[in-house]
Amino acid sequence: MATPSRSLADDIRGRSDAELIDLVLARPDLARPAPADLTSLAARAGTRASVQRAVEALDRGHLQVLEAVVVAGDAAERSVLLHLLGTDDAGTVDAIVQDLWRSALVWRGVDGDHVVRTVPEVLGTAVAGLGAPMRELRPSSPPEHADPDRIRATVAEAPDDSRAMLERMTWGPAFGVLPAAAPGRTTARWLLEHHLLVPVSTDRVALPREVGLVLREGRLHRSTELTPPDIEARPVSLVDAAAGGAASECLTHVDELAAAWGADPPRVLRAGGLSVRDLRVTQMSLDLDPEHTAFVVELAYAAGLVADDGEVVPVWAPTSEIDEWSSSEAGHRWATLAVAWLGSTRAPHLVGRRGTGTGPANALGPDVQWPAIRAIRREVLRELASLEPGSAPDHASLRERLAWRRPNRSAAVLDEAVEAVLRESEWLGVTGRGALSEAGRALVAPLLPLLPAVRGDRATQAGGGNTSNGKRAARGRGDRGSGSGGGVTSTEQTPPEAGAVAEAVAAAMSAHLPSPVDHILVQADLTAVAPGPLVGGLGSFMRLAADVESRGGATVYRFTPESVRRALDAGWTAADFTETVRRSSRTPVPQPLEYLVADVARKHGQTRIGGAAAYIRSDDEAVLDTMLASRDLTPLRLRRLAPTVLVSSADPRVLVDLLRDNGFAPVHEGQDGAVVHAETPRRRAGSRRRGPGPMVSPVDRPYTQTLVDGLRAAEATADQRRVEDETRPGPRILAMDPVVTLSLLRDAVADRHGVWIGYSDGHGATSRHLIHPQKVEGGRVRATDESGHEKSFSVHRITGATLES
Repeated sequence: MATPSRSLADDIRGRSDAELIDLVLARPDLARPAPADLTSLAARAGTRASVQRAVEALDRGHLQVLEAVVVAGDAAERSVLLHLLGTDDAGTVDAIVQDLWRSALVWRGVDGDHVVRTVPEVLGTAVAGLGAPMRELRPSSPPEHADPDRIRATVAEAPDDSRAMLERMTWGPAFGVLPAAAPGRTTARWLLEHHLLVPVSTDRVALPREVGLVLREGRLHRSTELTPPDIEARPVSLVDAAAGGAASECLTHVDELAAAWGADPPRVLRAGGLSVRDLRVTQMSLDLDPEHTAFVVELAYAAGLVADDGEVVPVWAPTSEIDEWSSSEAGHRWATLAVAWLGSTRAPHLVGRRGTGTGPANALGPDVQWPAIRAIRREVLRELASLEPGSAPDHASLRERLAWRRPNRSAAVLDEAVEAVLRESEWLGVTGRGALSEAGRALVAPLLPLLPAVRGDRATQAGGGNTSNGKRAARGRGDRGSGSGGGVTSTEQTPPEAGAVAEAVAAAMSAHLPSPVDHILVQADLTAVAPGPLVGGLGSFMRLAADVESRGGATVYRFTPESVRRALDAGWTAADFTETVRRSSRTPVPQPLEYLVADVARKHGQTRIGGAAAYIRSDDEAVLDTMLASRDLTPLRLRRLAPTVLVSSADPRVLVDLLRDNGFAPVHEGQDGAVVHAETPRRRAGSRRRGPGPMVSPVDRPYTQTLVDGLRAAEATADQRRVEDETRPGPRILAMDPVVTLSLLRDAVADRHGVWIGYSDGHGATSRHLIHPQKVEGGRVRATDESGHEKSFSVHRITGATLES
């Protein structure tokens, strides 16, 4: 128990080192930048910005109790809180109030608990849907107008239409607009005359808080939810096998993306991102739906495998890291992707949605950046980790639980994000058939000890569990909150090294990835079945020499004239092509494939193109006659130089492409007469890691311990200086952060307390003043000085401040 205090600063100064560490771990923003002393820490903890972060991180249980403390007023009896919450579970309420004190949203005075001054400002006037108190809406109103017994008797006498109007306003909003029609005015007039409503403007009325509580029968919330709702789950089998298959497919998609963009990189839009057309081309290349394609593209970008190459005409191209990644073991490759996905702040599900500009959000564009998605990913995976292995959650119950965790988030946005995370985790292989895989648990495990435990969960576990699985409540692994805010306790563990995490994740997935195979099964219908992921060399050959027809546990390739010609263009001969297929196939090479290869090879290279600007030569004069007669080739301006030679002013590569588009099969001939083989270009963007990033130490237990030790030393030094300065008039005034100074001045206005300030004049000289602040606004403080004269002080000239002792 903490020693009773007279202010938040006094409360924080009286805390033990362990309690101060818990406070900073619960609200890490208090440590950045490091406060000078405990007074500065307390002032920062009371600022609106810091309190708002803490309140936004509260779960529904802690938020409801905090609202009850605000409505009950300072130093309220615990029975009043229980009545407002409509519960008799004093143990859970006490535990939550303890959490709120631990995170400095509540401080303990001699007479009881008090909320921090800025908490009601953050919650707003409509706390839990209630209106403002009667004394705020109408200061001249006599006390009996707020008496509950009188209000109850007046409501009982209300006409039916007036009672109906009150019922509509009971659970909020507590404001109403007066209709223009006479009957509406009559209904509202009776309520106004009997002081059940208070006018706030010419056409708006408000329901006072006291009246709202009587209508709610003393309950603050329609339903009190101090503990998280259950997650309904069903058992599933073959989780790791399904996850391994999905992971293998994901690796294949990233390989194909790198191969496609390495050969023909898409342009970077002027505003950044990938165009809709290029995304559609990539979708057709990968044979995926648009959402899945956007996910693969964003995943490769998050892992640093593709990037803007930074050229004058920028394109999206594989980075130099893709070569090392491609040669790594499959488990390590997957771990790279999974760790990048978990830490990414990009939301692929936003691709195609309306962005901040005039059009839809583009993949790899700025509109897909959404920092909140990282926290949502981690919260979803933590909830999945709280279930027994092999348990797939019901999506609706999972969304309800996450909505309880973060009640301040938009329900529609949260539901959409949760569904996207579940879908992406299935595509990636973090889950299999809806349940968290072994590799997924290894991925999430390092986060669990670092996250503060939610008091509502601990209280529930003590009472027998709150989920559909009793063992899960006993373990309590997933019943943890995230971020800063009230209702937290810290742990002793520190985050493991990133390399160790990646190794553990890679080891967990490697056991379930399909083993690479070194053979195919060629069919008589010109298809080939790969019964698993192909080894590197064979996989590259099949991507070049055949088109993917379908994917799954086995990949089906189809040999076509275009795919065979693609291999011949790359330098393969017909004999080498057939021999490679024969050597790799467990079935005999069918005659249709041999005929296809021979037929394409026979036509391949009949026509040769070279440059003198460019020439076309062929031993078959009829082929050249056909070219000259073709209207589609008119733009080339072909001219015959000899019976077997044509020339053109077009580039040789343009000639090759255009003739192939019109049914011919030419090859490119070099200056020495040799065939120029079309090697697949390997475009590479520069690595996105261009040096060490900024060094930021995390707000973990070791850092917090060091911070608290420094605050204690500063406090001891300040005490010693105060003793030395006892002979001087007034206390010692230390320089402090302007934010801390503003907070201290606002507290002085609220408490009507004197403040010693150091004030710098226009020449840089600093003087001391004892003032009594009256108002702080517009960067100035209106106050009375020692002589009783009212003066105005510029806040930016105040070098420091301390309360009058």
